[in-house]
Amino acid sequence: MTVVRERLPRMNMAAYCLREAARTKPDKPALLVLDGLGRPPAEVWTFAQLQDAVLRVANGLSARGLKRGDRLLIRLDNASAYALLFFGAIAGGYVPIPASSALTDGEADFMLRDSEASAVAVASRFGAYAPDGVTVLTSETIDALIREGGLANYADTAADDPAFLVYTSGTTARPKGVLHAQRSALGRRPMYQGWYGIGPDDRVLHAGAFNWTFTLGTGLTDPWANGATAIVYTGEKTPEVWPALIRETEATLFAAVPGVYRQILKYAPAGSLDLGRLRHGLTAGEAPPASLFDAWQARTGTALYEALGMSEISTYISSSPSVPRKPGTTGKPQAGRRVAVIAVDGDTPLPAGSEGLLAVHRSDPGLMLGYWNRPDEEAEVLRGEWFAGGDLAVMDGEGYVTHLGRANEIMKALGYRVSPLEVEAVLAMHPDIAEVACAELRVREDVSVIAAYVVPRAEALLDTNGVMAFAADRLADYKCPREIVIVDALPRTPNGKVQRGKLQALSR
Repeated sequence: MTVVRERLPRMNMAAYCLREAARTKPDKPALLVLDGLGRPPAEVWTFAQLQDAVLRVANGLSARGLKRGDRLLIRLDNASAYALLFFGAIAGGYVPIPASSALTDGEADFMLRDSEASAVAVASRFGAYAPDGVTVLTSETIDALIREGGLANYADTAADDPAFLVYTSGTTARPKGVLHAQRSALGRRPMYQGWYGIGPDDRVLHAGAFNWTFTLGTGLTDPWANGATAIVYTGEKTPEVWPALIRETEATLFAAVPGVYRQILKYAPAGSLDLGRLRHGLTAGEAPPASLFDAWQARTGTALYEALGMSEISTYISSSPSVPRKPGTTGKPQAGRRVAVIAVDGDTPLPAGSEGLLAVHRSDPGLMLGYWNRPDEEAEVLRGEWFAGGDLAVMDGEGYVTHLGRANEIMKALGYRVSPLEVEAVLAMHPDIAEVACAELRVREDVSVIAAYVVPRAEALLDTNGVMAFAADRLADYKCPREIVIVDALPRTPNGKVQRGKLQALSR
C-alpha cells in the first residue's frame, strides 16, 4: 500500500514499549498475572525482568532458525507466555500472528499456509501438527526460551518494517491478514489522552484475550509505553469476578467490551458498586446501548468512555476525560488524526451532517501496511488519500461522530436501508430486554425483513407482540422488526463481540 507519510525514524515496537521504563524504573511492576481472587498475583514481572525475558525470547527464536521477517503463529492459552512471545518476536524482527486458542485445527492450518509462517507456537493440548517445513514450538519450549539462553539486542528495524500480522474477517469466506508496521505503536499515541487519560501511575486491567488487538494494544502496548502496570487475569471469567478484581488489584483503568459492563451491572448486588481506585472504564468492540453509560455512572460513580476502531488502525474515534461524551455519538477523532466522512462512491470529504464512509488519512502512522497477499481487497478500502474500512457515519459541526454501522451489515428490508445499531438502540430500552442484536432475515428468495434477536431479562415474561408495539411507537414503520426471536444468549466471539453472521441460524 503506497502512502505519503512523514518520514519516521528507525524504531522497534518492542523497544519503544519497554526500553525506557526498563532503564528508568527497572524494579517497577510491569505485568501482574492473577489466576484467582483473594491471593497474591501468581506472577509479578518488573520492567527489567520483562525486557530480559523478551530479549531472551528474541535470542531463542534466532537460535531455532527464524530469519528476520519470518512469520510465527501464536496459538497459546491466555497466559504471560503469550505476551512475552508476542513482544519477543517483534523485538527480534520476526512477525508474530496472534491467534485464538479456540481455533480449530482447520482454521489454524489455513492461517499457517496463508501467512507462509515459518513456525507455530502451540499449547501442548493441541498436539504438534504443522505443515511440512513449519517449526513447532511447544508451551514447554516457550517457557524455556523465556528463562534460559542469552539476550539478543533489539533488532534494528525501520518504522515501516512489519511488526505483526493479525487475521480478521474478509469480504469473502476466508479471513484476511492485516499487516502492521513497527510504527503502529507510534500511531497509538493519540489514544493516550484522546481515550485513556493514561499516566505512569496507572494500573490497567483488560478483560479480553491476547489474540485480540484491543487487548494487545490497550492492555499491554500502551500501558508499557507509558511506564504503567498491565494486569492480566487467567482464571475463570465470570461477571462476578471483575468488580472484585478491580478492587483487589487497585486497577485505575478497566477495559472491556460493552457486554462485560452489562453483565457486571446485571449480576452485582443492588445499589452502589465499590470499584476501589478505578478512575473510569474503557469500552470498544461493539456499540453499547445508550442506557449503559448512565447506569454505569450511577452504580459505580465512574465514567465510561467509548471508542471506535478496526483491526487496520485500532481506535481513532473516542470520548475521554478531555472529550465529554455526547449522547448518541461515539466521540471525536483523536487529536492528531485526520478523519473525514467521504462519499460512499468516491473520495470527496462531505460537509458536516452528511452520511457517508468514515475515513482516515493514509498518512496516519497507525494505519496498516496492507492486507497480506490480498491486493483486490486492499483496493476496496483505499479511496485517493483516504482509507475507508466500511463504517458508515455522520460527523456533526462539533466534530462528534455518530456511527451508523458497517456498510456490509446495513439491513435492506422492504426496499429500505436500515442500520442495525439504530433498531438495537431502541429495543435495548425495553424494560424486559437484557440484550438485543438485529440482522436482515431472508424470508423468501426475493424478500428480506428485519429480525430482532432478544435475550429477556431474568424472570421477565417477554411478549413478542409487545416488543413489536414498543418498536412501532419509536421507529418509522420500515425500521421496525418483523420477526422477534427470543434466545437464551447471543452468539459472541471469545472476546464478547456479537457474531451477526450467526444470528439468522437462530431463527430456524
